[in-house]
Amino acid sequence: MSAGAIIVWELLGTATLILLGNGVVANHVLRKNNGHNAGFLFINLGWAFAVFTGASIAAPSGAHLNPAVTLGLAIAGDKGVSWADVPFYFIGQMAGAILGAVLCWATYKLQFDDHPEPENTLGIFSTGPQIQNTAWNLVTEIIGTFVLVAWILLSPIATADKEQVPQFGNSALGYAGVSFVVLVIGASLGGPTGYAINPARDLGPRIAYAFLLPIRNKANANWGYSWIPVVGPLVGGAIAALVYLLVHNLT
Repeated sequence: MSAGAIIVWELLGTATLILLGNGVVANHVLRKNNGHNAGFLFINLGWAFAVFTGASIAAPSGAHLNPAVTLGLAIAGDKGVSWADVPFYFIGQMAGAILGAVLCWATYKLQFDDHPEPENTLGIFSTGPQIQNTAWNLVTEIIGTFVLVAWILLSPIATADKEQVPQFGNSALGYAGVSFVVLVIGASLGGPTGYAINPARDLGPRIAYAFLLPIRNKANANWGYSWIPVVGPLVGGAIAALVYLLVHNLT
């Protein structure tokens, strides 16, 4: 697949992921919505099915939608992902994440204008810890992403046909499976930091929030924390790939 095609498919899939994922949080947080105060499970379900929808759209590129997944597949070495293509996946994912955040804001523009606490709207777009502790926040993101990428690499459901496209799923079953994994990660491990488990999912909307979205009286984008949901998932994805290589070398 050409570099341009990778960028386009990853952009479309990631934009859909972020539009729907940020959208379910906006529906919960902002008042005068049908989903206002619907709860954490509501958010987890929305994100899980956002993954399924975005991945199904981006199937031609392999539907990574996540730099940690791309990195894990590249390190694994037998999943059809060329290191030369990795930057194009990253470009599509980041551009899609920014676009998805802008579309989410446009959908809820009236609710953002009406919201009585605009300084507290960053959490609609990006994650943050409940208890600020750099080391343990990082550990939380590493563990959550390790679970995701390890499942993608090791689960028979998620086994890709490397002769076709560099992806984690070879059918809708693979995409549904990873959606259930995202759901359980959110329900089980998402409490401390909001489970970014995806650098693009956090950084792209954070950039959009800081520089593009005209939300009145918004707070800063918390750049001091922003590196944790980028570095943590990349480390977790890399460790999962190393475990995958170890397991396959032993069998």
